Amino acid sequence: MTAPEGRGIAGFPGLTDHFRILHVSTGNVCRSPITERLHRHALAHRLGDPRTGGLLVESAGTWGHEGAPMETNAAAVLADFGADSSGFMGRELLDEHVIRADLVLTATRDHRAQVISMGHSAGLRTFTLKEFTRLVRAIDPATLPDPLDDSVVDRARALVRAAAALRGWLLAPTADADEVYDPYGAPLPFFRSIGDEINVALDPVVTALTGLPARA
Repeated sequence: MTAPEGRGIAGFPGLTDHFRILHVSTGNVCRSPITERLHRHALAHRLGDPRTGGLLVESAGTWGHEGAPMETNAAAVLADFGADSSGFMGRELLDEHVIRADLVLTATRDHRAQVISMGHSAGLRTFTLKEFTRLVRAIDPATLPDPLDDSVVDRARALVRAAAALRGWLLAPTADADEVYDPYGAPLPFFRSIGDEINVALDPVVTALTGLPARA
């Protein structure tokens, strides 16, 4: 199989100006849309709109509702954070999404296993969101490229390699520590608790990717 433009050997990207981040959940109408749009919102807040083009954030579902809008409560959660929910359409996870992704962040360990089972050398670049958060917190930022000297894309590639190298050494403290539970069908307060959980997990990831802390 020939990899699409932008993918390199051993599951890591070749030379390209973009770095694709793929968020994966089940239906792609609750958790992964929330994570995708919060991630985009945080990147725009840190980098400003002109510079976010290098980091492309999208989502899909292992049983994705193709073309469906996100759940109303998911959109309400995004509004709480000032993030944009407009124009979203659900997608079923396809091989091409995994092939083109430089980093795959899943809601649960089961989702991670499903992505890895699709092949495409996905193991080294697929993590649960909370797993990746735990790993990047352990990485010394000084060991990563400075985006002022190199680029955010170079930094992101190095971050994934460093996280993959740490995975076997920094294990989850509990069986549930890496899970983001499904709020589908739940009332808005539960959706908001999941949104808060996702936002907390994303903050150190965005800091590690960009080299910039959240602005007040």
